[in-house]
Parts: sequence; C-alpha cells; structure tokens
Amino acid sequence: MMNIQPIAHFRSPLTTKFGIPRQSGIISSLRGTIVFEKQYQDPEALRGLDGFDYIWIIWGFSENVDARKHSTVRPPRLGGNVRQGVFATRSPFRPNNLGLSSVRLLKINADSQAGLSIEVEGADLMDGTPVYDIKPYLPEFDSHPYAMAGFVTTNEWTPLEVTFSTSADTSLLSEADLSVVSQLLSQDPRPHYHTSPDRVYGMPYNSFDIRFRVVESRVEVVEITESRPICP
Repeated sequence: MMNIQPIAHFRSPLTTKFGIPRQSGIISSLRGTIVFEKQYQDPEALRGLDGFDYIWIIWGFSENVDARKHSTVRPPRLGGNVRQGVFATRSPFRPNNLGLSSVRLLKINADSQAGLSIEVEGADLMDGTPVYDIKPYLPEFDSHPYAMAGFVTTNEWTPLEVTFSTSADTSLLSEADLSVVSQLLSQDPRPHYHTSPDRVYGMPYNSFDIRFRVVESRVEVVEITESRPICP
C-alpha cells in the first residue's frame, strides 16, 4: 500500500467547504497560494515550472476522510436528484479522497524568510487543503476541446443573478473581492435540497461573513460582517 504525505498546503480566502467552486477554473480570478512544507522548500524542485501557464494540483479532500462513501452520488449539475456512478463524476466523496485541479500559475515565490510558495488563480480548494503533487499542464496533450462530457454536456448550468441589498456594507470588500464573491454566489453554493427563499445562509470569505438568500434565480446578499481573520 502506498503512503503519501503532503508536499504543501493550500491557502485560500475560502475557509470552509461552503462556497467552494464545484470545478477549478469556474472562478478564474479566485486567488490562492500553494505553501510548501519545510522538507520540500528546495527551489530547485520548481526549476523550469515558471515557463508554464497552468499546472495540475493533486490534493486531498481532507474534510471528507471519515465520510461514508457510496458507489453512486447525486451531482449538483443534475439538480441533486439523479444518481450517477462516483467514477463518472467529480464528487468529493471518493474512495481515496483525491482531487485533481487545473489552475493558472501566477508567480513562484522563493523567499528565504517566507519559504517556497506558488501563487495561482482558479482553484477549487479550501484553506488548509493538503497538496500531494504538482505537475505542469501540457495543452498539446491535456486539452480535448471537442470531447463529449456526459451529463455535463447535456445539462447546461445557468449562473444566478447576484444583487446586494442596501443593508450589505459592500465598502468592507475591495472591488476584486466583490467580484469574486459575486461569482462564487452566482454558482449557488447551497445544497440543492435547500429551496426555501426565506432561509439566510452564511459564506465565510477571508475575515468576512457573507450572508445571503436565494429567491428563484437571484441571489441577494443581505449582510457583510467582519469576523475573526483566518487567512494570513
């Protein structure tokens, strides 16, 4: 049996599973950082990686380690009501809890004080996620733009409209953060069996709590409050 250990951990403004994009690349402007563990701090290991625009991250669904696993799951793309085989989906409830994401490489940091890290965009990882490996993305071999994508091809996803009520203090967030929050909410992070228009949800984002509700095809942010900072 193979025993693998994290080479790094991911830092993200998304500090819980709630609100995490369902796929990498959906929120292309969502930034995060791969921070290498002490024993993998050798910059030589990343020699040449700065010549690639995208990388693959192999990581672990660390919050689902003890969750029950089944041979079928209910993908959100199908409304959460139709079962598909787990290996025909990208469900986080997998036998080996492994995830695979393609992200845009922004910058490699090799500071002697802060350590070795990689800044990326478009990840679907929560803060603290263990990273097990990194590989360069090769468009010549990794891209198949005309490939069939099963139920994803036949079930188009329509993003929700996002609005901010007058009670939501948008001045607490930068324009960049407001854009990212809007994109995250447009993907409807609620469990798909939740349909009550009166229910208010909370999505942690960096040191803020984004409170919102969903009415039909519209998300209304009703409150933005500061909370205890989690990300450095």
